[in-house]
Amino acid sequence: MTVSRHLKALAAPYYWPILRKEHKWTVKPSPGPHPIEYSLPLLIVVRNVLGYAETAREARRLISEGHFEIDGRVVRDYKFPVGFMDVLRIKPTDEYYRVVPVPTKVIGFVKIPKEEATFKLCRIQNKTTVKGGHIQLNLHDGRNVLIRVNDPRNPVEDVYETLGTVQLSLADNKIVDYIPLAENNLVIISGGRNVGRVGLLKKVHRGMGVKRSVAVIEDRNGNLFQTSLNYVFVIGRDKPLITLPEAVWK
Repeated sequence: MTVSRHLKALAAPYYWPILRKEHKWTVKPSPGPHPIEYSLPLLIVVRNVLGYAETAREARRLISEGHFEIDGRVVRDYKFPVGFMDVLRIKPTDEYYRVVPVPTKVIGFVKIPKEEATFKLCRIQNKTTVKGGHIQLNLHDGRNVLIRVNDPRNPVEDVYETLGTVQLSLADNKIVDYIPLAENNLVIISGGRNVGRVGLLKKVHRGMGVKRSVAVIEDRNGNLFQTSLNYVFVIGRDKPLITLPEAVWK
């Protein structure tokens, strides 16, 4: 079976900011750190979201010239998928944006200060044991972090649990902090009809796997709502570690 390299505009995720009736085709993201359901190709980000280009040709030229960095690395692939928690830098203007879930639009770009652009939040998808008995953390954006057993810098190897969040330094890919999936920790919803909502995790009803487990969240107004545990992304303890849109965090 062959995999198509093309994507019709009508078949693209509903939240993509593209003109579906004016153009038959759109950009299909390259295989990368984020799935097509929760990402935007860099070309669409540059042209449709940030407005640095009016046409696809202009956007491709700017990207090929190396004007954009993602997580501290220059990206020249205009199909590169940009997804949750990625840090985008526009080099000519030295502007920084973080990709966060937002209501209705699903993917939002929040302008952040340069100091905040030095780290990234990553959710632990699963853990594996590798050669030597060391523990490897597999993160939501395709990154892998090796935790060496009996390493003085990590005296407690079992502290990192699945669905917890690690704060990574983008300069060296080292763990700065770890926030577990625990009651009363602050979370943001990354999918479903409650996408973009922020609140405190109050309870988890375990089911057969993470997709059938349900989390109970309390928002800032004291309202309770439920969502799949698979959509819960921990972003802090008593306050968020990242800048959030004013619409969801005032």
